[in-house]
Amino acid sequence: MKVAHWQDVEDIKIEKFPYKGEMLDVVGTSVRWLSKHGDDGNGYPEYGLRLFTIQPGGQIPIHNHFYHQTMYIQSGEFECYAYDPESGDVTEAKICGPGTSVYLESMEPHGMRNISNTPGTFLCCICNVYDDDKSL
Repeated sequence: MKVAHWQDVEDIKIEKFPYKGEMLDVVGTSVRWLSKHGDDGNGYPEYGLRLFTIQPGGQIPIHNHFYHQTMYIQSGEFECYAYDPESGDVTEAKICGPGTSVYLESMEPHGMRNISNTPGTFLCCICNVYDDDKSL
Protein backbone atom coordinates (compact mmCIF):
# COMPACT_ATOMS: atom_id res chain seq x y z
CA MET A 1 0.00 0.00 0.00
CA LYS A 2 1.22 3.49 -0.86
CA VAL A 3 -0.25 6.49 0.92
CA ALA A 4 0.48 10.12 0.02
CA HIS A 5 -1.14 13.47 0.69
CA TRP A 6 -1.65 15.40 -2.55
CA GLN A 7 0.39 18.37 -1.27
CA ASP A 8 3.38 16.07 -0.69
CA VAL A 9 3.42 14.92 -4.33
CA GLU A 10 5.67 16.86 -6.73
CA ASP A 11 3.82 19.44 -8.83
CA ILE A 12 5.28 19.11 -12.35
CA LYS A 13 4.81 21.92 -14.86
CA ILE A 14 3.79 20.71 -18.33
CA GLU A 15 5.18 22.88 -21.12
CA LYS A 16 4.67 20.83 -24.30
CA PHE A 17 2.54 17.92 -25.48
CA PRO A 18 2.83 16.10 -28.82
CA TYR A 19 0.16 15.80 -31.49
CA LYS A 20 0.81 14.22 -34.88
CA GLY A 21 4.57 14.61 -34.50
CA GLU A 22 4.45 18.29 -33.48
CA MET A 23 5.19 19.58 -29.97
CA LEU A 24 2.41 22.00 -28.99
CA ASP A 25 2.52 24.57 -26.17
CA VAL A 26 0.71 23.79 -22.94
CA VAL A 27 -0.13 26.94 -20.96
CA GLY A 28 -0.42 27.33 -17.17
CA THR A 29 -0.75 23.61 -16.46
CA SER A 30 0.81 21.32 -13.87
CA VAL A 31 0.25 17.73 -12.79
CA ARG A 32 0.78 15.68 -9.64
CA TRP A 33 0.99 11.89 -10.15
CA LEU A 34 -1.01 10.64 -7.15
CA SER A 35 -0.50 7.02 -8.21
CA LYS A 36 0.83 5.10 -11.18
CA HIS A 37 1.61 1.53 -12.10
CA GLY A 38 3.20 -0.40 -14.94
CA ASP A 39 4.80 0.74 -18.19
CA ASP A 40 3.09 1.02 -21.56
CA GLY A 41 6.34 0.51 -23.46
CA ASN A 42 6.69 4.25 -24.17
CA GLY A 43 7.77 5.32 -20.70
CA TYR A 44 4.27 6.06 -19.42
CA PRO A 45 2.34 4.06 -16.82
CA GLU A 46 -0.34 1.54 -17.74
CA TYR A 47 -2.53 3.06 -15.02
CA GLY A 48 -2.40 6.41 -13.27
CA LEU A 49 -4.35 8.86 -11.16
CA ARG A 50 -3.29 12.46 -11.63
CA LEU A 51 -4.28 15.81 -10.16
CA PHE A 52 -4.11 18.63 -12.70
CA THR A 53 -4.08 22.34 -11.90
CA ILE A 54 -4.69 24.80 -14.74
CA GLN A 55 -4.30 28.53 -14.14
CA PRO A 56 -6.89 31.06 -15.40
CA GLY A 57 -6.62 31.17 -19.20
CA GLY A 58 -4.35 28.11 -19.17
CA GLN A 59 -4.91 25.38 -21.69
CA ILE A 60 -3.98 21.94 -22.91
CA PRO A 61 -3.95 21.94 -26.73
CA ILE A 62 -5.29 19.28 -29.07
CA HIS A 63 -3.69 15.89 -28.35
CA ASN A 64 -4.48 12.21 -28.14
CA HIS A 65 -3.00 9.14 -26.49
CA PHE A 66 -3.33 5.38 -26.39
CA TYR A 67 -4.88 5.19 -22.92
CA HIS A 68 -8.50 5.75 -21.99
CA GLN A 69 -9.06 8.70 -19.68
CA THR A 70 -11.68 9.96 -17.24
CA MET A 71 -11.46 13.46 -15.80
CA TYR A 72 -13.45 14.63 -12.77
CA ILE A 73 -13.64 18.42 -12.42
CA GLN A 74 -13.08 19.50 -8.81
CA SER A 75 -12.89 23.28 -9.11
CA GLY A 76 -13.00 25.99 -11.74
CA GLU A 77 -14.75 25.95 -15.07
CA PHE A 78 -13.29 24.42 -18.22
CA GLU A 79 -14.19 24.49 -21.86
CA CYS A 80 -13.52 20.96 -23.08
CA TYR A 81 -13.06 20.26 -26.78
CA ALA A 82 -13.42 17.24 -29.06
CA TYR A 83 -11.70 17.45 -32.44
CA ASP A 84 -12.09 15.80 -35.82
CA PRO A 85 -9.11 13.40 -36.09
CA GLU A 86 -8.55 14.20 -39.77
CA SER A 87 -9.01 17.99 -39.99
CA GLY A 88 -8.24 18.97 -36.38
CA ASP A 89 -11.38 21.13 -36.35
CA VAL A 90 -13.39 21.41 -33.12
CA THR A 91 -16.44 19.13 -33.38
CA GLU A 92 -17.79 19.70 -29.87
CA ALA A 93 -17.20 22.18 -27.04
CA LYS A 94 -18.71 21.73 -23.58
CA ILE A 95 -18.49 23.89 -20.47
CA CYS A 96 -17.60 21.63 -17.53
CA GLY A 97 -17.67 22.72 -13.90
CA PRO A 98 -17.26 21.05 -10.50
CA GLY A 99 -18.86 17.62 -10.30
CA THR A 100 -18.64 16.99 -14.05
CA SER A 101 -16.88 13.92 -15.43
CA VAL A 102 -15.46 13.64 -18.95
CA TYR A 103 -14.58 10.28 -20.53
CA LEU A 104 -12.29 10.05 -23.55
CA GLU A 105 -11.63 6.90 -25.55
CA SER A 106 -8.20 5.84 -26.70
CA MET A 107 -6.79 8.08 -29.50
CA GLU A 108 -9.72 10.56 -29.34
CA PRO A 109 -8.34 14.08 -30.04
CA HIS A 110 -9.24 16.49 -27.25
CA GLY A 111 -8.12 19.58 -25.35
CA MET A 112 -9.32 22.02 -22.72
CA ARG A 113 -9.03 25.57 -21.41
CA ASN A 114 -9.67 27.06 -17.97
CA ILE A 115 -12.27 29.79 -18.50
CA SER A 116 -12.65 30.72 -14.82
CA ASN A 117 -10.89 33.54 -12.96
CA THR A 118 -9.29 31.14 -10.49
CA PRO A 119 -7.07 28.06 -10.84
CA GLY A 120 -9.08 24.98 -11.79
CA THR A 121 -8.37 21.42 -10.73
CA PHE A 122 -9.41 18.01 -11.94
CA LEU A 123 -8.59 14.41 -11.18
CA CYS A 124 -7.62 12.36 -14.21
CA CYS A 125 -7.56 8.56 -14.24
CA ILE A 126 -5.78 6.87 -17.14
CA CYS A 127 -5.74 3.20 -18.05
CA ASN A 128 -4.63 1.25 -21.11
CA VAL A 129 -7.41 -1.07 -22.21
CA TYR A 130 -6.71 -3.71 -24.83
CA ASP A 131 -9.18 -5.35 -27.21
CA ASP A 132 -7.44 -8.73 -27.11
CA ASP A 133 -6.11 -11.07 -24.45
CA LYS A 134 -2.42 -10.12 -24.86
CA SER A 135 -2.42 -8.10 -21.64
CA LEU A 136 -3.77 -10.94 -19.51
